[in-house]
Amino acid sequence: MAKVSVIGAGNVGASCVEAMLHLNFCSEIVLLDIKEGLSEGKAMDMMQASKQYGSNTQIIGVTNDYSKTADSDVVIITSGIPRKPGMTREELIGVNAKIVTGVSESVLKYSPKAVIMVIANPMDPMTYLTLKKNNLPKTQVVGMGGQLDSSRFTYYLAQALNCPMSDVECMVIGGHGDTTMIPLIRFATYKGIPVTKILSKEECDKVVADTMVGGATLTKLLGTSAWYAPGMSAASMAKSIVMNERRVFPCCCLLEGEYGQEDLCIGVPAILGKGGWEKVIELELDEQEKELFRKSADATRKTADILKETGILS
Repeated sequence: MAKVSVIGAGNVGASCVEAMLHLNFCSEIVLLDIKEGLSEGKAMDMMQASKQYGSNTQIIGVTNDYSKTADSDVVIITSGIPRKPGMTREELIGVNAKIVTGVSESVLKYSPKAVIMVIANPMDPMTYLTLKKNNLPKTQVVGMGGQLDSSRFTYYLAQALNCPMSDVECMVIGGHGDTTMIPLIRFATYKGIPVTKILSKEECDKVVADTMVGGATLTKLLGTSAWYAPGMSAASMAKSIVMNERRVFPCCCLLEGEYGQEDLCIGVPAILGKGGWEKVIELELDEQEKELFRKSADATRKTADILKETGILS
């Protein structure tokens, strides 16, 4: 079985490890943090619960020793400061760019072939930064945001439909931002039936609007970023990669012509399997959806350009 390393033992990182215990698909998980004792304590706590999970996964907590992450199949980067109420993901770009750069370089020193999954915000430019700064094959780096946004879309749709979430299929593409994500309501279904045939236009519009501010809603309630849904989203993506399940996830990938975009990391559906993402799935968008995607791409590229303007990415 495989080895996965999670960088950052905060709420998201620890929740991701716990989710992987439930999914039980790897033999070893390394949880690394810069704070002395934090990762060790959380690893020990989860190991003491692992029998009840029915998992034999070995969790190792370490303080800033990247040699312990050697030969990882997947490395999940959660490091960085979280959002506070009223803060946009883009406001985090300067601080988190330095953190993500240092983490990715340290990880790749010991696991040069590892698939790197980026969670740190702003996720789209951090994915682009990780890819370009380290000169990696495009399929080796993926961002998690689209899967998280889609899980929130599923939640709001299920609430509106008054049905189990497992009966809903839907997807969010575009940038991982409150104004740039695109919940594809036209593609959403309830047991194969388009939700637009069940819900009124007003109900559909509300679901879309609630999804787009889903992260901000939780940040306001919690006082910081959410962690359970992000953790499970990352864990399920890692499982598809490690087990070569080749499942389709909405996730952040580098586009080279797909959806009419070049040299841009943004959320699109892609097949995740051994070695990272295999192929971007191009949906047949209508003209309105295409325009929304163009606007999202322009805004996402503008944020990524800050990396070049500030000299972080030359």
